Amino acid sequence: MNQNQVKEMLLRLEPDAAEFTVIFSGKASRKVNGLYRPERREIIIHNRNFKEDNALVYTAIHEFAHHIQHAHSPVPPSTRAHTVRFWDILHRLLIRAEKLGIYHNIFKSDGRFRKLTATIRDDFLIAHGEMMKRLGDLLMQAADLCSETGASFDDYVDRELLLHRTAAKIAMKVRAFDVPASIGYENMKIVAAIRDEEKRAIAQEAFLSGSTPDMVKASISKQDEYPDEMARLTRERDRIEQSIETLARKLEKIERRINEIKNAERRKRNRKKTDE
Repeated sequence: MNQNQVKEMLLRLEPDAAEFTVIFSGKASRKVNGLYRPERREIIIHNRNFKEDNALVYTAIHEFAHHIQHAHSPVPPSTRAHTVRFWDILHRLLIRAEKLGIYHNIFKSDGRFRKLTATIRDDFLIAHGEMMKRLGDLLMQAADLCSETGASFDDYVDRELLLHRTAAKIAMKVRAFDVPASIGYENMKIVAAIRDEEKRAIAQEAFLSGSTPDMVKASISKQDEYPDEMARLTRERDRIEQSIETLARKLEKIERRINEIKNAERRKRNRKKTDE
C-alpha cells in the first residue's frame, strides 16, 4: 500500500473527516509504528516497521482516530492522548473497517485466538461475574443480619471480611440489579455503578451486543458531558478570557519592572558622566 491508498481507505471509514495528510516516513522505528501531528494534521506511518498490510492498516486507523478526536472536537481535546473518547472512536472505526473488509480481525479468524478467548471469558470473566453475584447475595444477607442485631454493616465489611466498602457495595448492586454475568465481572461493575435506570439498561444492552467498555462509557457520558453546546463553548470562552487577563496583568508587571531597570541604568550612566 502507498500513502494515497491509505488515505483513500481511511476516507471510506469517515468520508466527512477534516482534511489530513498521510506520510510514509520510509523508516523503521523501535518506539512507535506511527504518530499524529495535530498542528499539521499529519498521520505519519513508519512503513518499514511492517511486513504485511493488515498491521499497517491498524496503525493507520489508530492514528486516524487521533485525527478525528482532535479535528472534530468542539472544545480542545484532553492533553492525554488515549482517553475514553479516543478508544471509543478507534473501536468504532475498527468495527466499520472489518465490515467493509478493510481490516482483517485475526482474533476472529485464528482458531488459537478463538480457543484462548473462550477459555478466558468462560473460565474467568464470566465465572468471576457469577461469583460476584453470589457474593452480593451473601452481603445482602449480612446487611439484613446487621440491621436485625443493630450491628454496623460497614464495620462487619471492614474488620471481619477485610473487604473494602466500595467493593462490597458494588457486589450488592450487581446482585440487586441482576446484572448478567455473561458481560464479564469488570463490565458488570460499570453497569452497576450507573444510577440512572434507563442509562443502566442501555449500557447493559450495549455490552450484550458486543460494545467495548470505552464505547459504553462514551455513549453514556456523552449527554452528561455535553448537555448544551452553547453553555460549553461559553465556559471555554470565559476560561480563555480569564487566562488572557491574567497573562496581561503579568505582562504589565514585567514591562513596568523592565522600565524601572532601564531608568535606573540611565540614571547611573548620567551620574557617571557628571562625575567625570
